[in-house]
Amino acid sequence: MDVDLIFKIAAIGIIVAVLNQLLVRSGREEQALMTTLAGLVVVLMLLVQEISDLFELIKNLFQL
Repeated sequence: MDVDLIFKIAAIGIIVAVLNQLLVRSGREEQALMTTLAGLVVVLMLLVQEISDLFELIKNLFQL
């Protein structure tokens, strides 16, 4: 696993946390929740791509 992926996930988490705090303090709780969900979806998409690459590697390794 590449360390770059960990840094990407951490950066997304920091950005989402800051946006969430800003929106909650300004009274926009619904938008804060949507921002958090959008960050979660982006991270899950990154992880799904990495898992797909892993399965392709295993498939090629065992010549399936």
